[in-house]
Order: sequence, then structure tokens, then C-alpha cells
Amino acid sequence: MSKLLVDTNLLAYSVDEESAFFERADQLLYHSGYELFTTSKNIAEYLCAMTRIDGAGALPEVLADVQDFKKSITILYPNKGSSTIFEKLLLKYMPAGKRIHDFEIIAIGLANGITQIATVNTKDFKGVEEISIIGL
Repeated sequence: MSKLLVDTNLLAYSVDEESAFFERADQLLYHSGYELFTTSKNIAEYLCAMTRIDGAGALPEVLADVQDFKKSITILYPNKGSSTIFEKLLLKYMPAGKRIHDFEIIAIGLANGITQIATVNTKDFKGVEEISIIGL
């Protein structure tokens, strides 16, 4: 089974049944056959986004979503190895601003042997030769 890192937007679309990406996100997360991973960074982004959006759930509801994700997705955390990879990626690609968050996510995945990421925002990861992108 192939390992796949799941970006924040897929988590959000998997609970938004009105989204144009809902069916594809649901299929990928719950019926694809990948071994799924996300990072603590993605979970924090998800919590931030879902409690900020008008009409989104209150924090207890959004935390319940995270508990549901944990049933099928392993959450990875930064460690010394990912920190070293993160620094190397930053020096190699020289990202700026919010894009730095994406490189931390990539580094955590790479430190855990994951070289594929699924996302709707393919531009966020485009040009990073260490990973391949599965776009929705």
C-alpha cells in the first residue's frame, strides 16, 4: 500500500458536502486504498480554517472531525529529522511567507518516508522535486 500525505484542503473538503471537491476528497480519504497521513501542522490549519469560516462549526464540532480523521489517517509530528529536512528545503527553494508552512508539511512527510501529497492547491507544492503531487 502506497503512503500518501493529505493536505489541509482535502480534510476540509471531505466534510463539506456542498463543495465541488467533496466527492473526490471523500473517495481519496475513505475509499482509495492509500495508507493516509497528515501532519499536526495540517490539523492546526484545519482547526483554524474551520472555526474562522462563516457558518462553520464551533470548536467542539471541529475537534470531533479531527477525531473522525484519526480513524483512517495517521497524524505525524515534527521531529529532529523533519527539522533538518525543513532547513535544507528552505535553503534549497528559498520560499517566503505562507509558503514556508507548506515546506514544513513536506519535511515532516519526507522524514517519515512519504513522497506523495494529495491536494487541491497543487501550486503550493509545484516545483518541489522531492515529492510528487496528486491533485484533485
